[in-house]
Amino acid sequence: MLSERFGDAAAWAAQLHADHLRKGTTIPYVSHLFAVASLVLEDGDTEDEAIAALLHDAVEDGKTTLDDITARFGSTVGEIVDACSDTDEIPKPPWRARKVAYIDHLRDPNIAPGALRVSNADKVHNARCLFADYRAVGEDLWSRFNADAQSADAQLWYYENLAAAFQELRPESRLAQELSDTVAALRAAVESSPGRAH
Repeated sequence: MLSERFGDAAAWAAQLHADHLRKGTTIPYVSHLFAVASLVLEDGDTEDEAIAALLHDAVEDGKTTLDDITARFGSTVGEIVDACSDTDEIPKPPWRARKVAYIDHLRDPNIAPGALRVSNADKVHNARCLFADYRAVGEDLWSRFNADAQSADAQLWYYENLAAAFQELRPESRLAQELSDTVAALRAAVESSPGRAH
């Protein structure tokens, strides 16, 4: 059962991200955080992992610090959030270098327990949204991203490598399989699109 800690984390996440929208949309960003927490809970996790899911982007997006999260919710939550953040540097390093480092980090045998589940859930929801948005707006989708990531090739490279890592690291996980299936569907949609530049 979830305790008041989860409710406190949900309220805080909503407050931290109150002015934050999903890229290129009018959808409140907190919808993503709740979706990731939902996927984590459905995958059979602990309350700490669900709380970390709600807060997994807060440090990376500059909304709070890891010390604040740890002080409020404990070291386990803090360690998972830390493991799920690809950087807290401002300005952020180049996109591809960050993503290569993040994928390598997932394979670190010392990664915080629970971090793989939270990260996998995060990437599943992102991939679902990418696929749905691509079907809605086509090649215009890529303009939402950083300059060094504004192409189907860049996004597919990243998500296919993530999917391979999670299949390797979580071979029995439904979330790992869903990520692979969603990314494969996105690639098929991109390759069959009449608007695709070749």
